[in-house]
Amino acid sequence: MHRKTFIQAAALAFGCLAASSSFAATAVESRGLKALHQAALAEGGTLVVYAGGDTAGQQDGFKAAFEKQFPGMTLNVVVDYSKFHNARLDYQFSQNQVKADLVMLQTLQDFPRWKAEGRLLNYKPAGWNAVYPDFKDKDGAYVGVFVDAFSNVFNTRQLSPAQIPTEMRDYLKPELKGKIVTTYPNDDDAVLYWFKLAVDKYGWDFVQQFKAQNSYFVRGTQAPADDVEAGKAAATFSTDGGLVADASAQSRFVLPKADPFVSWAQRAAILRQAPHPAAAKLYLNWLLDKNTQQNVWYMWSSRTDVPAPAGYKPIWQYANTDVNGFEKFMRNREAVELFRQQITLHLGEVKGEPSPGYPGLLPTQALPH
Repeated sequence: MHRKTFIQAAALAFGCLAASSSFAATAVESRGLKALHQAALAEGGTLVVYAGGDTAGQQDGFKAAFEKQFPGMTLNVVVDYSKFHNARLDYQFSQNQVKADLVMLQTLQDFPRWKAEGRLLNYKPAGWNAVYPDFKDKDGAYVGVFVDAFSNVFNTRQLSPAQIPTEMRDYLKPELKGKIVTTYPNDDDAVLYWFKLAVDKYGWDFVQQFKAQNSYFVRGTQAPADDVEAGKAAATFSTDGGLVADASAQSRFVLPKADPFVSWAQRAAILRQAPHPAAAKLYLNWLLDKNTQQNVWYMWSSRTDVPAPAGYKPIWQYANTDVNGFEKFMRNREAVELFRQQITLHLGEVKGEPSPGYPGLLPTQALPH
């Protein structure tokens, strides 16, 4: 039976949808952060978050800000590539050994699947109604907690204003030969998607010309940002950057004016088998709180009532990025894997150790860093 028809039939049978708890809509959280904090402390005061990322300490800023605001809480963030975290979670589900309370991942395609499998808790934190509609599941199974974007980052001391790359074909200029760093596109789906956008617009000749630029490749998307900042490379397109520049930094983030760029809302969800559900609810409410959205994350908010920094528009107002495009790309795994192998044929196989290290099958704490 079609889902809509089934719900209508149920409504007639029970008089109203609310008569059966299985059909009751998920209410938006009405408790404030103080009450949620007390509930989390009563539960034990700890939680484990699996976060997609590139280095073991990449989420230390979130950890410090959260623990400072909520005394007595311990936030353990395990960072790994999202493509390993999703496999780790599927293993934990199969073994009934779920260790994570909340997950924040780049593998957007996993969240609808996990919802269908009953792995996620339907929960709508405070501020839910302010979240951009395309960034949230209608039932509360998952929500975009911040917007990330991969685009141009350059070193201000390495390049003159005329040499700064903003459009894709700028990376083919002779003056940038040997000065570009990029994440292996066949190792990170967001970078792979950047190349898919480039091939769709400029063809495979673009990839061959880019190969001739003698760029060097690294694992993870933190390394390109670090290398450009340090002056080891002049530019990259395979990382993000602060919309408000740090005055002491040598690197800057800049968007293209015409060419497409990659953007998405990093999804978060509380696991139905979370060992610490009260703490997970506190963390998700804190992530979406206006203060956190304005002062902890350094790119765009996923909330419509948090303005973008001066000089920027809300991410969904840019004509040259599709905030749903990356998810559409990720959903078609057959096409993703085919394009990954085509890129590998052009640019070579991934080499090197994974930048986050090896957290193992059932981690509950960050690796030493």
